Amino acid sequence: MAEPRSKLVALPAIVDLDALDAVRDKLLDAVEAGPVAISGKAVERVSTNALVMLISAAETARRSNFACQLTDASEPLLAAIERLGFSDRFAGLLRG
Repeated sequence: MAEPRSKLVALPAIVDLDALDAVRDKLLDAVEAGPVAISGKAVERVSTNALVMLISAAETARRSNFACQLTDASEPLLAAIERLGFSDRFAGLLRG
């Protein structure tokens, strides 16, 4: 049987408290449906809460035996991950 195609969730340029509800809803729908690819190429600014939410989404996908990848992470997104000490948590999640 073929692997189901990943559902793409594109993060907005600003992923802060105002954006969390909308992003969370998209991630929940995607994680419940199967494999998820989260595009981080547009991210210019990201909050700590948003990074924790991405870690949680990846863990939820893992528990459901679905793949979850963060693709094309922008430099500001990568810098925030590093600065906040989340590099180890994102090591298996980052692609491309």
